[in-house]
Amino acid sequence: MTSENHATVKADSAALVMSPTGSTSQAAPFSPSTNELIQAGWSKCWSKRENRPYYFNRFTNQSLWEMPVLGQHDVISDPLGLNAAPASGEAVSDAGLGNGQRKRHPSEDAQAGPNSFKRPKVSFLHNSLLFYLFNLYLTRVYWDLDVQTNAVIRERAPADHLPPHPEIELQRAQLTTKLRQHYHELCSQREGIEPPRESFNRWLLERKVVDKGLDPLLPSECDPVISTSMFREIMNDIPIRLSRIKYKEEARKLLFKYAEAAKKMIDSRNATPESRKVVKWNVEDTMNWLRRDHSASKEDYMDRLEHLRKQCGPHVASVAKDSVEGICSKIYHISAEYVRRIRQTHLTLLKECNISVDGAEPTAVQDRLVYCYPVRLSIPSPPQPRVELHFENDVACLRYKGEMVKVNRGHFSKLELLYRYSCIDDTRFEKFLSRVWCLIKRYQVMFGSGVNEGSGLQGALPVPVFEALNKQFGVTFECFASPLNCYFKQFCSAFPDTDGFFGSRGPFLSFSPASGSFEANPPFCEEFMDAMVTHLEDLLERSSEPLSFIIFVPEWRDPPTPALTRMEASRFRRHQMMVPAFEHEYRSGSQHICKREEIYYKSVHGTAVIFLQNNAGFSKWEPTTERIQEFLAAYKVSGRSLPSPGPSSTSTGDKDSKPVQEQSSCVDSLVTFLFF
Repeated sequence: MTSENHATVKADSAALVMSPTGSTSQAAPFSPSTNELIQAGWSKCWSKRENRPYYFNRFTNQSLWEMPVLGQHDVISDPLGLNAAPASGEAVSDAGLGNGQRKRHPSEDAQAGPNSFKRPKVSFLHNSLLFYLFNLYLTRVYWDLDVQTNAVIRERAPADHLPPHPEIELQRAQLTTKLRQHYHELCSQREGIEPPRESFNRWLLERKVVDKGLDPLLPSECDPVISTSMFREIMNDIPIRLSRIKYKEEARKLLFKYAEAAKKMIDSRNATPESRKVVKWNVEDTMNWLRRDHSASKEDYMDRLEHLRKQCGPHVASVAKDSVEGICSKIYHISAEYVRRIRQTHLTLLKECNISVDGAEPTAVQDRLVYCYPVRLSIPSPPQPRVELHFENDVACLRYKGEMVKVNRGHFSKLELLYRYSCIDDTRFEKFLSRVWCLIKRYQVMFGSGVNEGSGLQGALPVPVFEALNKQFGVTFECFASPLNCYFKQFCSAFPDTDGFFGSRGPFLSFSPASGSFEANPPFCEEFMDAMVTHLEDLLERSSEPLSFIIFVPEWRDPPTPALTRMEASRFRRHQMMVPAFEHEYRSGSQHICKREEIYYKSVHGTAVIFLQNNAGFSKWEPTTERIQEFLAAYKVSGRSLPSPGPSSTSTGDKDSKPVQEQSSCVDSLVTFLFF
């Protein structure tokens, strides 16, 4: 637990155990009113079996025969009583409120709007904390929001992004889904293939490297228009997609399908006579070999397939080039049109709310170094529509106009804390639910709706690794994260307009720290990783203050990625190591909604860990042998990951050891505080 939470516990406990005479006896529970019971989640129901009434709590799923007493039964929704209103006769000072809270005056609750987010009013008793301690052994926390930043930046003006609104986000989601459908249809109609897996997601990432448009998600002003990422991935699947082969019969069938598809494509396209001759001869030779040789092994078939690809591939690619470029260009221009429509709707909405976008004077900032702080928007936020919230077991469900997004209860509480720390224009939480809906909807749309789709692109390091990075190398900042998967409360993310309210410092490629220690685990998109290396070297070149980046990228060697090659040759490289495949793990990008046993998965490729530091950073956070050993040991702490990089498999490791390991120090310190 954090020091702030300790202070909160101490203050609340003191207030609750003091009697009016000053003696230290436990305060008697007060009799709740009907409204207080309803606010705490209780409702009166009728038992047909027992033929008598009982009480049910929709927050905790508890059932009681007797009327509940607040403070004894509703401890799950707010186990530490951080947001509880003190009972009559209790005096809790502002200094005792943790997590940056202040005591709310009753008049503020009366003035709060109908869409404001309120916690149930509960009193905090000693047994509540014991119940919370018990639950810590059963649950898991994947973040530490109490680590303070050492990242220093130059003070910057508020950003001019349009503020998020559920109506606009809903339109963006619908148009992005429609764009995905266009992409699927173009690949099918023009090339006869399914879109390469995750290629649309990587296209969004790669386009943002060069996009100068105004939409936070869809590209609209890119040069060049043709995406190298999308073009390369489609061409790799022409004439057919090559899959991993386990058995001989599969290899034979794949060789036959490739030869047949290559001949069909060369006959149906405008190919040169030379191309037709080469492809036709090699295909006929392969078919004759297949008819003649029935004793070939799997390796023989794969060798023959590789030979056929080398002979026919260049000719097939030459006839498909114009068509594939047409697909890339078509998708880009449709995206640009959608961006125009979305922005026009957004500006109209702001105008109806009397919010001016143009003509505002820029905010003056001083030329000074400050600790990094979340993105602020210069344009005021319009009134937010009502977003409904209800809980289904351990899942928070937020609904707007029939569109529901989901997040588990733990991550919902995390978003609430991040909002408390970072948001400065909504102290009453009146816009909290609508902003959470926009945030989750944005990431849901970006990474698609397929099973496990997008999870790998926003995977995160295990908790023990983050702890080791912080302890051994002073890391306090993530260069590529989101409010949903961040470990620290200071991080860079893709969307400053939605994520800034929850602590984001904006996109990393536009973030310029002067000093600090950083962790960089970028999305595994080659163009994006290459742009990251360019930015890192520029930052290290310019700063004379301590600056350190620890980068985690896949160990792709066949062929090696430009980003990996450049970092290995960089003059700022101080140390490099490789963590072998299947011997380490990542946290799923869908950790905010997936099952607890599916959060970790084993990496199917090795991970290169590279330290880039300037001279001052090397002096302060040198990767010594002792520090590296402690860091590598952190990878061995957890042993309950999935055997493959998709949460469809079941875990083969020990499912119970990790939660206790991650939480033991936190629980032990709190137990010590309570009983000693």
